[in-house]
Amino acid sequence: MNAVILAVLVMVALSLARVSVVFALVVGALVGGLVGGLSLEQTLDAFNQGVGGGAQVALAYATLGAFAVAISRSGLPDMLANRLITLLGKETTAAHQARVKMLLLTAVLLVAISSQNAIPVHIAFIPVLIPPLLTVMNRLQLDRRAVACALTFGLTAPYMLLPVGFGAIFLNDILLANLNSAGAPLGLEITRGMVPMAMAIPVGGMALGLMVAVLWSYRRPREYQAQDIAANVGEGHTPAKPHMLGLVMSGVAIVAALGLQLYSGSMILGGLVGIALLSLGGIFKWREADDLFTSGMRMMALIGFIMISAAGFAEVMKTTGEIDALVSGAFAIFGDNRGLAALVMLLVGLFITLGIGSSFSTIPIIAAIFVPLAVQFGFSPMATVVLVGTAAALGDAGSPASDSTLGPTSGLNVDRQHDHIWDSVVPTFLHYNLPLVGFGWLAAMML
Repeated sequence: MNAVILAVLVMVALSLARVSVVFALVVGALVGGLVGGLSLEQTLDAFNQGVGGGAQVALAYATLGAFAVAISRSGLPDMLANRLITLLGKETTAAHQARVKMLLLTAVLLVAISSQNAIPVHIAFIPVLIPPLLTVMNRLQLDRRAVACALTFGLTAPYMLLPVGFGAIFLNDILLANLNSAGAPLGLEITRGMVPMAMAIPVGGMALGLMVAVLWSYRRPREYQAQDIAANVGEGHTPAKPHMLGLVMSGVAIVAALGLQLYSGSMILGGLVGIALLSLGGIFKWREADDLFTSGMRMMALIGFIMISAAGFAEVMKTTGEIDALVSGAFAIFGDNRGLAALVMLLVGLFITLGIGSSFSTIPIIAAIFVPLAVQFGFSPMATVVLVGTAAALGDAGSPASDSTLGPTSGLNVDRQHDHIWDSVVPTFLHYNLPLVGFGWLAAMML
């Protein structure tokens, strides 16, 4: 069996068995490296080399966690939650609760979509926005799997379709550039206008999956224990009674943190400035900063370690050289069957990206291999865009190692009632990855 397939299968099987995702990634990397012909020393060297690439992301998560803890002490989250609870009023009929649920899900979805294009802060908003809303979600008995699906859709679909913000990076700087680079020797030329048009059908499949998740799969009430969210994220500190200066400085800190991230491209710098402004506003004393960071790191530690381990896993897979062998071996046995070739391309992309967990870093790997194959099988330029873009996006939509699933978990699991694999990864895989494969195949055959 190909080393990449075996490594991903081991990682997914261990994760589904509720083994720690970090442990699953490490074991999967070791299995893949050894089966791929690397020695134990070479496998560990490759893993260690990749780990360095995930350290910056892990530090950014820890900083965001500390910022979220500081915000929780300001009283702003409680005030926000109380205002939303008033939407329920004294009337608690099923119809009224359903309206509030849809309002809440729509608001979360719109914020997530804006985080990719209009205000491209990616997942930075989740630790600040989602934990305060858990009290409302618990009272509404809102299934958090529906919220996870809404967040993941908002974190992935916009950059696949709209060429602004992160979409400009994905569609133009990465997807278009790599397609034209790989296709130049073959006479293939893709224009900017083709890319969003080609990706519209796969994104339509994701939109259908979102509707199924929200309106059918997770529409029923789900019980959660009522817990003090602030105690979970803030080491037992109760939020301060809201006062005008604290609320104003909280708003200023949030705007400054997000604005500085947009300007500098650094979540770490934005989070640090936000924390400093909250300290100046009297939310916490500066000498309590160590406790603040400890609380934040504890809240975000699992997510950070998963990102670090995923970077090491991806580096081992690349070092084995088995990704090239996986693709060439798959197509050697299918002759000139275009339908089967398109399906295999998407499935191979699924296996590759499930382990790497990032569509942005996957495209350079698969474009160099998929573009010549697509030309060989006679796919049109638009169909080639669909095959490469959809195969790459599969990694963000339902991978245990993707920040598009890790981000929602970081906010929804603050009170330890949301499992990363079964409540984030499995729902998003079923409702997004399966439609992406189906609609991606359909688009490749139609265009």
